[in-house]
Amino acid sequence: MTLLPSSARKPLARVRPHDSRRDGLWAVVLAGGEGVRLRPLTRLVHGDDRPKQYACFVDGRTLLRCTLDRTGRAIPPERTVVIAQQRHTRYLAEEFAGSRLPHVLRQPEDRGTAAGILLPVHWISWRDPGAVVVVFPSDHFVIGEDAFMRHVVAAAAWARLRRDRLVLIGATPTAPEVQYGWIERGKSLDWIEDAPVCEVARFWEKPGEDTARTCWMGGGLWNTLVLVGTAEAFMDVGWRALPVLSERLARIEPFADTEDEPWALTQAYLLAPDANFSRAVLEPCPPDLAVSELPADVTWSDWGTPDRVVQSLRGAGLQPAWMACLRSVAPPAAS
Repeated sequence: MTLLPSSARKPLARVRPHDSRRDGLWAVVLAGGEGVRLRPLTRLVHGDDRPKQYACFVDGRTLLRCTLDRTGRAIPPERTVVIAQQRHTRYLAEEFAGSRLPHVLRQPEDRGTAAGILLPVHWISWRDPGAVVVVFPSDHFVIGEDAFMRHVVAAAAWARLRRDRLVLIGATPTAPEVQYGWIERGKSLDWIEDAPVCEVARFWEKPGEDTARTCWMGGGLWNTLVLVGTAEAFMDVGWRALPVLSERLARIEPFADTEDEPWALTQAYLLAPDANFSRAVLEPCPPDLAVSELPADVTWSDWGTPDRVVQSLRGAGLQPAWMACLRSVAPPAAS
């Protein structure tokens, strides 16, 4: 099975967001990681080594629930796909007990973020070939959620018209962080609302200190890994960057919505390569990418480490009870 790349489109005039509930906008929520770096904090809060997306660090909600509540402001559960791991079934059962269910895809094995993104995109394309997809990691902390989702929906409206590009949502950096991906902006392509959409001149995934400092001083953006594009655009870059993985995933389609679909998924994953989406797809694909910076009234953080969680909560003026025991987990945030 092969897919042909989409043709290039001409630049468009400024666009406004559509009503996502009528426009076939889908959410993919990444919930398949183990959260190893955050385990000291999950042990403190829950007394076990659960993956961080199933941990409640603030407000009595898990990170996964916070993400679903955020995406639900614009995208309903019936067009939301949670990509998880089969071995996390008991946490999923706890998470969705008595609630309105999104679609949940359980991966037989962890094959990295490339499979975690491309599998649900393929799954969506079999059911809605014209879909626009937004990928949301489930370990983000966001203040200004309404503004955040308005920006995402506006980016989706642009991506629907410029079907040849994936839009990366970039965050304004506050330091030369080496644990984030960095985006160098190119020339402006268009506008969504009052913000420019730019070409991506270059992408670095977790660069060294010197490169991160150069990116920071040069006006680069952090990659949030919130990605927006048509299902076709995602699959096009997937076929070009990761043809073996894409071919394995495409083998599932004949069994979609049959009793053999779980078997087909297991077979596809047996020989599927392990790959990181940022390194394998984003780094070599700047001509296929665009970037839009989050509005200034949105605060964003990736909760990858205990220090980052603590800094975010303190910056927001939040003090959950577990922070009283913090010294055994991480040092106080720098002032």
